[in-house]
Amino acid sequence: MTDPHLDVKRAILAAAVAHAGFDGWTDATLCAAAAEAGVSAGRARLAFPAGAPDLVAFYVAEADRRMVEALREKDLPTMKIRERITTAIRTRLEQAEGERDAVRRAAALLALPQNAGLSLRSLYGTVDAMWRAAGDASTDHNFYTKRLTLAAVYSSVLLYWLGDDSEGRQATWAFLDRRIQNVMDFEKFKARLPDLGGVAEAPLRLLGALRYAGAARRPVRSVVPRPGARR
Repeated sequence: MTDPHLDVKRAILAAAVAHAGFDGWTDATLCAAAAEAGVSAGRARLAFPAGAPDLVAFYVAEADRRMVEALREKDLPTMKIRERITTAIRTRLEQAEGERDAVRRAAALLALPQNAGLSLRSLYGTVDAMWRAAGDASTDHNFYTKRLTLAAVYSSVLLYWLGDDSEGRQATWAFLDRRIQNVMDFEKFKARLPDLGGVAEAPLRLLGALRYAGAARRPVRSVVPRPGARR
């Protein structure tokens, strides 16, 4: 279903990003951005009922949308899965290069205890968008383990990127490659272990709850065609 407030949200967000880099994602930032965008306080409150946290959630969702659109322009079908995921993470961060202060402020807000649920839902939305764009069509427990693993990788790379002052963020991309390799090595190790039974049951239940939490996001279509599908 189309969000009736989508245009208003995008107008406010466009004005809010510059303010957030200096002043943080606050209700004051939301009000200032709404005024700058020519949106009344009443309409702004309808668009973002919870105030600043809703604005940050929309900021993350819009960044995910732009990432998916950019990935459609890349030749993902010719890449290995690890290359697709690496490309997705790099694309997500490269698109935010000019907004690092705003991203840092958003991360700080999401780290607050009262925003734990929002933080988990936003992170899940990002890694789910990455996997779907990469062509993931799993429906069994692999659906959840893939997202749990990518959430850990993406979170660590994001934090590294926020503190990276190397030219062209080369240190971040090297760190990303190492993290992906760590995952590949772990998967090989795990394949040699006996069935772990219920060890991963709790985190998988959490991901299942997030999957059906009803977050206001439209499904992300894969940018990698399935075998036999029409292009």
